[in-house]
Amino acid sequence: MKRRHLIAAGSAAALAACAPGSKGPAGGQSSQRFQWKMVTSWPPNFPGLGSSVLRLAELLAQASGGRLTLKIYAGNELVPPFEVFDAVSRGTAEMGHSGAYYWKGKSPAAPFFCAVPFGLNAQEMNGWLYHGGGLELWRELYAKFNLVPFACGNTGVQMAGWFNREITSVDDLKGLKMRIPGLGGEVMARLGAVPVNIPGGEIFTSLQQGAIDAAEWVGPYNDLAFGLYRAAKYCYYPGWQEPGPTLECMVNKNAYDSLPEDLKALLDACCRAINDDMLAEYTARNQDALRQLVDTHKVEFRRLPDPVLAALREQADAVLADLAQSDAFAKRVHDSYVAYRAQVRAWAAVSEVAFYQARA
Repeated sequence: MKRRHLIAAGSAAALAACAPGSKGPAGGQSSQRFQWKMVTSWPPNFPGLGSSVLRLAELLAQASGGRLTLKIYAGNELVPPFEVFDAVSRGTAEMGHSGAYYWKGKSPAAPFFCAVPFGLNAQEMNGWLYHGGGLELWRELYAKFNLVPFACGNTGVQMAGWFNREITSVDDLKGLKMRIPGLGGEVMARLGAVPVNIPGGEIFTSLQQGAIDAAEWVGPYNDLAFGLYRAAKYCYYPGWQEPGPTLECMVNKNAYDSLPEDLKALLDACCRAINDDMLAEYTARNQDALRQLVDTHKVEFRRLPDPVLAALREQADAVLADLAQSDAFAKRVHDSYVAYRAQVRAWAAVSEVAFYQARA
């Protein structure tokens, strides 16, 4: 792990050294030091989501020679999990880490920058953001809220969720109280379910006490850590609702503008490093956690029936179409996202999909 941190820090520092006008990774345009607060939507030291934020702080401190340091506040330590956006926007904290689909109430376009049902996976999201115009749209949107966003993590394809009842048909979704945020919740509502949005730290108790009937969180690695197998019998897949959720690092624009150019470049480089590293961590850890859940805890992993997936997909298309009609900026983002998805599907069919079929 130390070697990984040093390699990532070295890469970030090398990129910072190439920033316009910089004089080196630890001695850029000024010796001014910045001590920032960072609020998150995750429980303290939570595997993957929370630990990646700690690694980001380590990278920034190491690569900047201590010129840019972060004090991390987990959810509810400084602000509640779902108030991260507002806290960073108004400057209560300089940085935040969360998921953009929590902010649909701020802008209908926000969920596109985290997860779209039957949308892009992690690899494809990176392609759209970095080379397909997505990041430019994201920053244009967040500028209205005095924020600068960065992609800073991805869990990869998630699970459909944990259920206290079997799902054999679309009728089984009717009346189902399920913790499911973002556009996925809207899709479920159209099929008769009752979506509930609660922070991750409240899922286990809500499931165990019967306040909800089902919940989607992340996948084996995180779900094992929460002990969700003790609160629900069935775990369903595939994660139609979050095929490649991008986690965000948002920065207060005033704070960002106060940084010299080399530290801005360093911040970008470190966020990109964590964006890659989180996906690598989940890819590795989910395998071990899946084996534990099946072999030790006897969890039943089940595939959602094809008719259920077909109904979810149909309603997902309707949700996206309605979203595009609800707001002019959302339509711009929708059109960019959907066009990119169509193109990348054609390539995936003869690359990733074909290879998985051949390997199987």
